Amino acid sequence: MELLNAVFLGFIFGFILQKSGAANPERIIGMLRLRDLHLMKAIFLGIGISSLGLFAMMAAGIIDPGHLSVKSSYVGVIVGGVLLGAGWAISGFCPGTGVVAVGSGRKDAMIFILGGLAGAIIFTLSYASLKGTFLFNKLGGKVTLVATGNEKYASLFPSVSALAVASVIAVVFMAIAIVLPGKKN
Repeated sequence: MELLNAVFLGFIFGFILQKSGAANPERIIGMLRLRDLHLMKAIFLGIGISSLGLFAMMAAGIIDPGHLSVKSSYVGVIVGGVLLGAGWAISGFCPGTGVVAVGSGRKDAMIFILGGLAGAIIFTLSYASLKGTFLFNKLGGKVTLVATGNEKYASLFPSVSALAVASVIAVVFMAIAIVLPGKKN
């Protein structure tokens, strides 16, 4: 059943990415150049709605906070993020939008996906020699901003309501989505 749910949710997510234009590299590059902010509006709105929904469902007991996982940050995560961002800006695809674009028949997306797989293979093959380097130095521990109900992680502000903070963040992100222009001339 979990596999069917994953396939169904993946299909819905891919459909939304395709319909919003996120699988179109011209749209993504336009967003990154601050010329076409349609996708940025959609991203801010999506973050706002999903943040509010997640924390509301956790507060209502629908989602078990024990399923949330906080990852440690490493120097290599920052290096990898810079590489991902550069690849995103050059190609106009991120991993998710690249897969969706392959599904819509874009050959440039297939080259992008093959390049990502090649990078993953190179990293896998070089992992043994990299794991002792500065790239795997931790940047702090596993901590959350507010208490989420998952006692495995410390929180910076344990007495502040997670739903209240998520609501403020959601409103701010949705307000940004509303005031951003769709297309910059």
